[in-house]
Amino acid sequence: MIKFRGVTKQFGDGAPALANIDLEIPAQRTSVLIGPSGCGKSTLLRLIIGLLEPTSGVVEVAGHRVSHAGILELRRRAGYVIQDGGLFPHLTARENIILMAQHLRLPINQINTRLTELCGLTRFASQNLDRYPVELSGGQRQRVSLMRALMLKPELLLLDEPLGALDPLVRARLQQDLKEIFAQLAQTIVLVTHDLAEAAFLGDVLVLMNEGHIAQEGRLEDLRERPASPFVSEFMNAQRGLAGL
Repeated sequence: MIKFRGVTKQFGDGAPALANIDLEIPAQRTSVLIGPSGCGKSTLLRLIIGLLEPTSGVVEVAGHRVSHAGILELRRRAGYVIQDGGLFPHLTARENIILMAQHLRLPINQINTRLTELCGLTRFASQNLDRYPVELSGGQRQRVSLMRALMLKPELLLLDEPLGALDPLVRARLQQDLKEIFAQLAQTIVLVTHDLAEAAFLGDVLVLMNEGHIAQEGRLEDLRERPASPFVSEFMNAQRGLAGL
């Protein structure tokens, strides 16, 4: 579904944010980009959606090179969720969710039907649709952000630390809900997190990054039992919460 071929991203002087990345992300699977802060995982995600352009190399989505010319079509085929939700504060939950559908002039009955489906999928109470983001809890805001990303039935769903700002109890509930949602969607999903337990719970494939490089990719068992480098072992050992996995 997604290919990186020799991709480098440089911001000014110094070490590149990404250095000569070769990576293939499979279709209809959940791939998780994980690693310490500043390792390049969010940069990788932004290259997929076209928010950034590579300094060198090629990024392809569904066989098409990500380029300025095709960026609008790509973004209609992809949903994007960021850490704080990115909701417009002056719009209600409903208005945030249907914003792009209205922009594209979809029929109102089609919009309302999809909205009802999404409320059921994300377990969001419909009576809260007319509340503003400030009137919603952190977990509710993330559900609204997810519904907005899914409104146009995208082929690709990108999530950048979607649960990072939530308290542990709310985060655990949303992790369980996301796992069920991902299973129902059967879409290509790319998730960024720094939490290995979350990555192992939600992901089919883990991509561990360090200093702009891919340290190792595979299942949790691959990283834990067959580490490719001392860094992989160190990262795994630092995740003490994984003792029971």
